[in-house]
Amino acid sequence: MPYDAERGSISIALGGDILLSRGMQVYREPEFLRMRELLRNADACFANLETSVLRYGEGIPAVRTGTHMVTEPELLEDLKWLGVTMVSCANSHSLNFGEEGLLLQNRYLDEAKLVHAGTGENLRQASSPAYLETANGRVALVAATAHLPAPSNRAAHQRVDFKGKPGVNALGFRTTFVVDKESFAALQRIAQSLGFHGERSRNIQRGFQSAAELGTFAETELDFRGEHYRLGDGFDIVTKCNQRDVEENLRQIREARRQADFVIVSLHNQDTLGRSWLHAERITEIETQPDFVADFAHACIDAGADLLAIHGPHMFMGVEIYRGKPVFYSLGNFFMQNETLRQVPAHHYERFGLDPYATPADFFDARTAGDKGHPATREFWQSSLALCRFDNRKLSEIEFHPIEMGFGRPRSQRGRPMLADAQEGKAILDRIARLSKDLGTQIEQHDGRGIIRL
Repeated sequence: MPYDAERGSISIALGGDILLSRGMQVYREPEFLRMRELLRNADACFANLETSVLRYGEGIPAVRTGTHMVTEPELLEDLKWLGVTMVSCANSHSLNFGEEGLLLQNRYLDEAKLVHAGTGENLRQASSPAYLETANGRVALVAATAHLPAPSNRAAHQRVDFKGKPGVNALGFRTTFVVDKESFAALQRIAQSLGFHGERSRNIQRGFQSAAELGTFAETELDFRGEHYRLGDGFDIVTKCNQRDVEENLRQIREARRQADFVIVSLHNQDTLGRSWLHAERITEIETQPDFVADFAHACIDAGADLLAIHGPHMFMGVEIYRGKPVFYSLGNFFMQNETLRQVPAHHYERFGLDPYATPADFFDARTAGDKGHPATREFWQSSLALCRFDNRKLSEIEFHPIEMGFGRPRSQRGRPMLADAQEGKAILDRIARLSKDLGTQIEQHDGRGIIRL
């Protein structure tokens, strides 16, 4: 008797960033329950867990400008109730509460029996695939983030004689700012005149850092106060992956390919230093990822991945079909409840000049005062779920189900997704279709859904 998995037929639902701070099982709107049915009917449902799963008071808050997201462990049952079965933990919130918080989150996810990847006690744990058993085959997940490449955030290998370091599976990359002759000469003159070149030489002499770690001071390339510049004919931005990080991830993808029937690769990248970054006046005008993201995505598919699920920009971007496999350049938001936290670290209040008796609502009011931030940007509250169907181990169709999260509604209501109505749904699908067309992908619209057929 053949196994069901031999048919190579499976449905995988994909959602965006989950910033969850409230329960959801009490709600009964038809559009919300239809969304739940859609997710639960899929064989697997993946999303990016853009938060820290712990209880208030656990972990040590890091000093950062972004939200210290907290999702209390009990809410994992709500995610499972909704249909979510697999999550990435490698993102910009992984170390909100330090290494202690990161390890606590993994423990809570294990206890909830929710498959997760991207963080761990050392690099091998963080980069290794996680597996979900389904009736139609075994699904693997490899997860990485390009947003936390700093050494303090990275997981590190352990040796035979020394423990590894907890952290994220990082994909480092280098940004090179290409400038014209006049600008490059000015940078060289500043570096020389203010003693930056001499500082580099002295640090090399101390012996604690290699010349490569301290950057370049050459005729055509210059590392200037943490940024890399190259002489060119005009102005441009060039990005390139850290090859060592690429190889570690490709090693794990090849492992997953041999151990599972289907392989999902998740990448979180919030550093949108692509070419649209050069001239964008508003954040919504940044509609493309930098070149290194596409390079990494293509390499992952060449190594055996069945789909790339990319997160970070908090807006849905275009979809590319590469060698018959989908690359979702950003799946946007899924839950956006980063304004209903019960506690906020002290340094956030201080940043906005609030006194020690201020409340979380005072902080969130101050942060978005003057019609700015996420509440003022409709595109952050519009997204889509993607349902990928595979037959005979090949992608046959992708369905897009547009969702909205309550733009313009009170803080107590907005942030929970439900299927969008016809008018808003068409606007969402029109944007996805426009961005995907630039990547060579045609999306048709039928009955309020977007469809890619292969």
